[in-house]
Amino acid sequence: MSEIILSINAGSSSLKVSVYKSTSPNPIQLAEAQIDGLTAPPAKLKYNRGDVRIKGEDVTDVHDQGSAFKDLLDRFLNDDGLPEVKDKESIKFASHRVVHGGDFSEAQIINKDTYGKLEELSDLAPLHNAAALSLVRAIHDHLPHATNIAFFDSAFHATIPKQITAQAIDPKIANRNKLRKYGFHGLSYGFIVSAISEYLDKPLSSLNIIALHLGSGASVCAVKNGLSYDTSMGLTPLAGLPGATRSGSVDPSLIFHYTHHAGRLSHNAAKGMRLTEAEEILNKESGWKALTGTTDFGQISTKAAQGDEMCKLAFDIFVDRILNFVAGYYVKLGGKVDAMVFAGGIGEKGAELRDAVIAHFECLGFGLDGEKNVHAAEKEDVVVDISDKEARHKVLVCRTDEQLQMARGVVRDGPRFGKQQ
Repeated sequence: MSEIILSINAGSSSLKVSVYKSTSPNPIQLAEAQIDGLTAPPAKLKYNRGDVRIKGEDVTDVHDQGSAFKDLLDRFLNDDGLPEVKDKESIKFASHRVVHGGDFSEAQIINKDTYGKLEELSDLAPLHNAAALSLVRAIHDHLPHATNIAFFDSAFHATIPKQITAQAIDPKIANRNKLRKYGFHGLSYGFIVSAISEYLDKPLSSLNIIALHLGSGASVCAVKNGLSYDTSMGLTPLAGLPGATRSGSVDPSLIFHYTHHAGRLSHNAAKGMRLTEAEEILNKESGWKALTGTTDFGQISTKAAQGDEMCKLAFDIFVDRILNFVAGYYVKLGGKVDAMVFAGGIGEKGAELRDAVIAHFECLGFGLDGEKNVHAAEKEDVVVDISDKEARHKVLVCRTDEQLQMARGVVRDGPRFGKQQ
């Protein structure tokens, strides 16, 4: 008998829930729903199930993660076209994307002990883990019989060598406070690695790629023999590339010259998060929004091409920072790279960005087919090859799917999670 899995991705102002039928080896998606704008009402709904498509519908009486989940759950239960979810008891598993998992190297059933450890980690990811934990509480209230499972974005990077994860600070303090590189976007990278291995018909154990997850949050990952070897994000998702509202890596002393109140708790600390003004500024008041006034990178790319000075600056900064990481990872992989892979909203849709990045790496044997690059977003394939046929290394675009990656994890590790076989 197939069981129903919910894959849940909670952002700071959004909630995405996918419904899967637990078939092996690949679960089948039955429906997907998303509510955006929780912090800027009216919230908006997107709902996809078969031929049913709802986009941009206003949602009332939704103001936080818990109420958003109740709204989506009611929609699933009352959808006559979704008979598999006939009642709450049919939902056996709720899988949660948790950004920061600390030392957890694999998914965990969320019990009292696990929940307490995740609460402790919230200080390392105050803008991310809090939303996921609020959903765990909501599901405990609405689906008390379901098994909650945490899938960690940091777990994929547990294989990074110590000389890369360690910090050049007092090791006693570093160990006590768990101060090291963790890395994030791991669910996405896990999906990408599997997809590229299948596409190239190459075993994971010998797969070397440089993967770029480029969205409002952006990172780069060096994958060596199918495992994470290095990644641009660090102790928190702030490090590395700039993003929609994040600064990316900056000189650590910059924030103290930016504000004299860097260590003071921000106004958002009242929401149960220990969030300093420094974290608020660098995570929420920087990035493309600070430079251009918008977080829409597609709009930034268009305006940059039209000569808008600040949009061009934001575009060029993003390209420059990407170059720094990709070049370094190419060297770390000894030039033995099967492909450079673009993923995430910008990675999949940003033809101009891909062109600008790859132009700098023609000296290393990468090259684009201009026509394929421009039309890549129109393809429905999971992996699209946009390489020039004469290039030594491939350039690929991958439609990453964190929701499916979690559902696959439930199916794969079923016995550990108490799943019927």
